[in-house]
Amino acid sequence: MCVDDRKHIAILGSTGSIGTQTLDVISEYPDKLYPTLLTANRNVKLLVEQALKYKPKRVVIAQESCYQELKEALAGEDIIVECGAKAIADAVTAEDIDIVVTAMVGYSGLEPTMSAIRAGKKIALANKETLVVAGELISGMVAASPTSELIPVDSEHSAIFQCLVGEDIASVDNLILTASGGPFRTKTVEEMQSVTKADALKHPNWSMGAKVTIDSASMMNKGFEMIEARWLFGIEADRIEIVVHPQSIVHSMVAFRDGSVKAQLGLPDMRLPIRYALNYPQRLASSCDRLKVSDYANLTFETPDRRKFPLLQAAFDAIKAGGNVPCALNAANEIAVAAFLEERIGFVQMADLVQEALTRNTYILKPTYEDLVMTNEEMRRIAKSMIKN
Repeated sequence: MCVDDRKHIAILGSTGSIGTQTLDVISEYPDKLYPTLLTANRNVKLLVEQALKYKPKRVVIAQESCYQELKEALAGEDIIVECGAKAIADAVTAEDIDIVVTAMVGYSGLEPTMSAIRAGKKIALANKETLVVAGELISGMVAASPTSELIPVDSEHSAIFQCLVGEDIASVDNLILTASGGPFRTKTVEEMQSVTKADALKHPNWSMGAKVTIDSASMMNKGFEMIEARWLFGIEADRIEIVVHPQSIVHSMVAFRDGSVKAQLGLPDMRLPIRYALNYPQRLASSCDRLKVSDYANLTFETPDRRKFPLLQAAFDAIKAGGNVPCALNAANEIAVAAFLEERIGFVQMADLVQEALTRNTYILKPTYEDLVMTNEEMRRIAKSMIKN
C-alpha cells in the first residue's frame, strides 16, 4: 500500500469499455483509489483526456506511431509518457502499483499479465483471452507466487467468485454460466445467414466494445468464459454448464453437492464487478442503481442452441483437446471478428473460418510460452490467408 493510503491502480486498456468504467468507479472514491498508470492501444485523444483529468504518474500508448502526438499533448504535465508493448509490460511492475486491471482486448493482454504476476501484483482480470490462450501456464504462475492473485472482473466470473466466498471448492458440483443469448437468440439458423454488422453490434443488455459484442452475438464469448472459468476455479469443462438467461439479472450460479444452488444477482452494470474487484474482500458503499426484484417477475433460462452457435461448441472442443488448441482458437477468432467488422466476411462465415483454420493448427500438448507465441502468429497467418484467398 502506498504512503497516501489510496490503492494505486494500473489500468491496461483505459480507453476501452472496461477501462472507462473502471475510471468511473475510481471517480466515486478519490480518497481510496488512484489510477497511477493508464495505457491504451491507439486512442490518443481519449488517453490525453484521461491523463489530464486523473493525473496518473505514467501513461503508455501501445502503438509507437502514436507516441509523438501523445507526448506533445502532455508536454508540461508531470506525467511520464512511454510507448510500446514492452513499456506496458515493464510499467506494471512498478513498486507502488497495488492492483493491475487487465482490460486490454484479446491476446495483447497475455504478456503484461504475466509480467504483473512475476511482480507479485493483485490482478483484476477483465481480459479473458489471457486464460483462454495460456490458462495452465497462468494458473501455475499464480499458484507459485506468494502474493499475486486473480480477482475476476467479468460479471459471470465475479458472480461465481462471490458465490464461492467461504465455501470449500471440493463441495462444488458444477458451475452455471449465464448468457444473455445476444441479439440473435430468437433467430433461426436460416435467418442467421443474412444478419449484418449493425445487427450484431446491437446487444440487448450490455454496452461493450465491438470485439466483445460480436463475440457475444456468436456466443464465442461464452465459450471463452467457460475456458476462463475452468482455469480460474479449477473445475473441469464438463462440469461447467451454459444457460441462456435473456434478462441478464442472474449473473451466474454455483451448484453444490448437497443439492443447493447459490446465485449472484444484480443489474447489468459492469461497474458492480469492477467495484468488487478493486476493493476485495471488502465491499464499497455506492449510490448506484439497485436491483428491485419485483421489477423482474419472470426470470427465464434455456439451453443454448449449439447448432446455431457453432463457436460455442468449438470452445468446448478446444478445451477438451487441450494443449495449444485454445490459443489457436482465440487467434483464428480474433482474425475472423476483425474481418467481419471490416465487412470482408459474413457473420456465419466466422465460424466456418475458425473451424477450418483449427484443422491446420500444429498441435502441441504441453506448450511453453514461446510455443503459444508461435501458435498465435501461425494461426493468424493461416486465418488471414484463408480470408485473402
